[in-house]
Amino acid sequence: MQYKKIKAKKIYEEVAEALHEMIRTGVLQPGDRLDSVQQLSENFQVSRSAIREALSALKAMGLVDIKQGEGTFVKSFDANQIVFPLSTAILMNKEDISDLLEVRKIIEVGTVTAAARNRTKEDLNKMREILEEMKESPFNEELGEKVDFEFHTAISLASHNPLLSIFLEQVSGLMFETMKETRRIWLYSKQTTREKLFDEHMKIYEAIEQQDETKSKQAMLWHLENVENILIKYFKETNIMKKE
Repeated sequence: MQYKKIKAKKIYEEVAEALHEMIRTGVLQPGDRLDSVQQLSENFQVSRSAIREALSALKAMGLVDIKQGEGTFVKSFDANQIVFPLSTAILMNKEDISDLLEVRKIIEVGTVTAAARNRTKEDLNKMREILEEMKESPFNEELGEKVDFEFHTAISLASHNPLLSIFLEQVSGLMFETMKETRRIWLYSKQTTREKLFDEHMKIYEAIEQQDETKSKQAMLWHLENVENILIKYFKETNIMKKE
């Protein structure tokens, strides 16, 4: 009989779980500003890098908001809200990333179908604004990633199904946090790739505008599979997805 190997928790995971418990039990309230990284490091008696990793994990779960130059703040938290457990906020191996991409595909294809059915004029205006920003800033890698995320968020809001928006925010947050640097570098550092991404987003928008559920589903699936193929190619070339 084979038994699963039990891995010891890393220090930053223990710190993140401790902070998560403080938020869950109300010791830390929405809007509260956490101590500085240095102060937290001293209080937990761990390195500052462990604190930063813990805060990144909590941000990926949607529990805190890290504002540059201001600090880390507790976000509004509902104990009944569906959230992923902390252990899934740290996704690093091949199987984790592949599974996450598959989950995102399932959620986004369903979400864009609902958006095509339920979108309003205001929803379309918001998507057009984002696409215009995407088109006008083709050489800014960080901005490209930001507006990409905003576009998919706008689609989830256009579905007018709050649960779909919550699921997508959780999955997208985990994915962007886990792969933010590699994704940004690979997807937005090449002009041909950026142009292709813009065209794919435009096709999704047009299908939603036409309220064509079938076409919107096909456009989203095509886009996500292309992104997945680009990422997998990058992971293979850099051995990021090589399992330990």
